[in-house]
Amino acid sequence: MPTSTDSATVRPPASGVRRSSQARILDRLATNIKPGQLDWIGLRTVRRGEIAEVESVQALAEQGLEGDHRCRKTRGSGRQVTIISREFIEQICRHMGRESIDPALLRRNLVVSGMNLNLLRHQILQIGEAIIVPGALCHPCLRMNENLGEGGVAAMYGYGGLCAKIVRSGTIQVGDAVTRLPLDTEVF
Repeated sequence: MPTSTDSATVRPPASGVRRSSQARILDRLATNIKPGQLDWIGLRTVRRGEIAEVESVQALAEQGLEGDHRCRKTRGSGRQVTIISREFIEQICRHMGRESIDPALLRRNLVVSGMNLNLLRHQILQIGEAIIVPGALCHPCLRMNENLGEGGVAAMYGYGGLCAKIVRSGTIQVGDAVTRLPLDTEVF
């Protein structure tokens, strides 16, 4: 009988999703969450460069979004794609006293709507053909004061969105449903 230290018996979760107690709690809370929608896609072609708004993009597993500068960075990074919700942007607008904010100013890759983004941390999301796993919070950087004006970082604090890893490649496009999948979903 194999022991617990036998490498043949030690396997990561099939989905590649961290099954921490926080992930399991969020999984139970998110059981009946309704699908949202992908509203916007932006690619950061070079570090600190302009954001290219696109209608569709190829998500590459373990790499990032094709054409985004992060795609050429460390393979397997947990920051392959960044996500913010339309609802978070509306909250940032209220804090800044603005009517609207161009998503490109926030330097995130994807804007989704209709879902509680905080509940989707450590969950499995399908967007179009791709499957991603949001993990870390995407905290605002000091550049937000440059882009939004003084107080931009403070306005975004707690509303910066999530960093995610792409675990299955596929095309995503504006208008695609954003669907949360159960933690036991096989994604490879």
